[in-house]
This record gives sequence, C-alpha cells and structure tokens, in this order.
Amino acid sequence: MRVLVTGGAGYIGSVVTEGLVNDGHHVVVYDNLSKGHRKSVHADAEFVEADLHDASTLRNTFRKHQIDSVIHMAASSLVGESCTNPAKYYDNNVVAGLKLLDAMIESNVKRIVFSSTAATYGNPETQPIDESAPNQPTNPYGETKLAFERAMRWYDEAFELRYVALRYFNAAGATEKCGEDHDPETHVIPIALQVAAGERQHVDIFGDDYPTPDGTCIRDYIHVVDLAQAHILAIGSLDNGSRIYNLGCGGDGYSVKQVIDTVREVTGREILTKIAPRRAGDPPTLIASSDRIKRELNWQPKYQDLGVIVKSAWRWKQANPNGYRDWPQI
Repeated sequence: MRVLVTGGAGYIGSVVTEGLVNDGHHVVVYDNLSKGHRKSVHADAEFVEADLHDASTLRNTFRKHQIDSVIHMAASSLVGESCTNPAKYYDNNVVAGLKLLDAMIESNVKRIVFSSTAATYGNPETQPIDESAPNQPTNPYGETKLAFERAMRWYDEAFELRYVALRYFNAAGATEKCGEDHDPETHVIPIALQVAAGERQHVDIFGDDYPTPDGTCIRDYIHVVDLAQAHILAIGSLDNGSRIYNLGCGGDGYSVKQVIDTVREVTGREILTKIAPRRAGDPPTLIASSDRIKRELNWQPKYQDLGVIVKSAWRWKQANPNGYRDWPQI
C-alpha cells in the first residue's frame, strides 16, 4: 500500500512508520513538526513538512505520491491543556481533521485508520471498557476525538469512506530506533526515567485520594510496538467495513505508584515523588478491553508486561540521553 501517516514524526507515528516500512509499504509522513522530530522519521519514508490546514499541500501530496490509505495520528493530546485551551483542540483535532477528510474525498482516497482515544468513554461505570460502553467524555481532548470519529461515520455514509478508529490510553516503551522525546514531557514513565537519569528531582503524582487501592489513578499502558502493529492490521482490514476497536494491556491496569515502583525496579535507582493536586478531567480508573480486535483481527500484543515496556524505554533513554537532539542532521 501507499500510506500517508499524518503526525508520523511524533512518538507513536514514527514507530507506526517504522513498522509499515519494515512490512514493505510505501510511506509518506506528513507532519508540521510542532511536536515531532524530523530525525525520527524512517530513512526509507518520504517526508512532507506541512500542516493539515494547508489543503493545497494535502491535495498535492495525495496526487504526487498516489496515496491509497491514511493513518491519521496528528493531534493535540494533553488532557490538562485541553481543559484550559479547548479552542486549540477543536482546531487541531476537528477542523484540521475535516480538512484531511475533504482532501481525501477530493483525491478519491477512501481508507483511513484513526488514532483515537479511550478518553471518549469518560468515566464509565464498568471496567474494563468495551466498545459498547457509552461515550461521555470528561474533557475537550476526548470530546474532540469523538467528534472526529462521528465525522468519519457521516463521511462513510455520504462518500463510502471506510475507517477504523483505535481507542487506547497510554502508549509507552521504545524500539531500538524510536523513543519518547517530548518537550515538555507529561507522561509518567519518561518523567520517572528522567528522575532516574538525574534530569529531574522528583515525579509529581497528581492526586493520591482516588477510589483506587493505593489512591492513585489506574491506567492501561500499551507497548508502542504492539500499538503500531494494531494500526497496521487495521489498515489491512478496511475492505471489511468501518469499525471501532479498543486497545488495552489487559488485566487490572497499573496505578501511578505501581508504574513508579516498576521504574525503580528496572533502573535500580530511587525515584522521589511528590503529591500534587488532581488534574482536571482525570477519572480514577480507565482500562480498555481488547477482546474485539483480538477476535476479529487476530491482534496479539507481545509486550504487555509493564516491566518489559519500561525496560525498552530505559534502554532507549540510556542510548539517547538527549533524545533526538544528538542525532545527525538529515
């Protein structure tokens, strides 16, 4: 296939691109580099530096590279920021997404895999969450992702655009080549690894009074390689019609304190913590069920153990102490 990966210079997008290239697909990465890293893009993928709001460049990219499928990963994705700046999230996650869909229809490209979020469910009563749970987002991030999912449904009705939306929570881990390098960093595993490396003094735990066994939030953590494989399987299934799948780690999930304890065990270093106020829009427990995608697409995650996930991230961190900044210029 000839696949356009929007946001393909980002953390997850770079690993998805790596997987697609390794599977023999022709990949074009489309990214404005507001968050991603040009150096993380696989050498065998083509790269277009542009924004999704640039409809002309989008159409030219589809035509020039004869794109037949899209994996859409470009988005704003910080829950706390979405609560303080909802306009940014509606613009980047909905308006820019509609520009992409319109360019696809104009270019007769009708296959898309959307990197969504299980935050569309809000704070459901039943855990783990399956795809039949009601969508009741508790923050603009989840709301805007859900809005784009709903837009795809109507584009399917109107134009026979086939889509798969993948809903998941926390991607983590690394490949040998690609790892997590955000500025600022907001995710607990890389923050804890920065503490282990002496780059931070402590990890903030945002609330320890939640109704969970140790008082801290419980979440899924899914290895980025397993996540990439789910996207690749999904793009190969689009001829079977449009669907939504959850992706999760299985089991009971992991609390913030359990994550930090695992980082301590993997690195052999002390990780200091401080209790901070709760973040707006954070439900106590969110664990997604992956039964449907395992059953229908035979998705078989290989790296579900949290220790394995943290070890891969720590290896990448030790090999790349300054992230992509020390990599040779392209």
